Amino acid sequence: MEHMPLSVLDLATVSSDATSAQALSDATELAVKSEEFGYSRFWVAEHHNMNTVASTSPAVLIAHVAASTKNIKVGSG
Repeated sequence: MEHMPLSVLDLATVSSDATSAQALSDATELAVKSEEFGYSRFWVAEHHNMNTVASTSPAVLIAHVAASTKNIKVGSG
């Protein structure tokens, strides 16, 4: 069977008992674990004016995630 590349899409969701900083840390940890599990891409979504989403600036989050990972491709979409 041929290898099928898989991706992760994350919103950096802020749970009711967490801060935006924790959500960004969780997103980074998810990217690191995704890479360890063999996923090929990590995508972040951009949403504004939502208290439960911390990914309002994908470029900044992408830079942070890319600095914390080695091989996984990181982007927004």
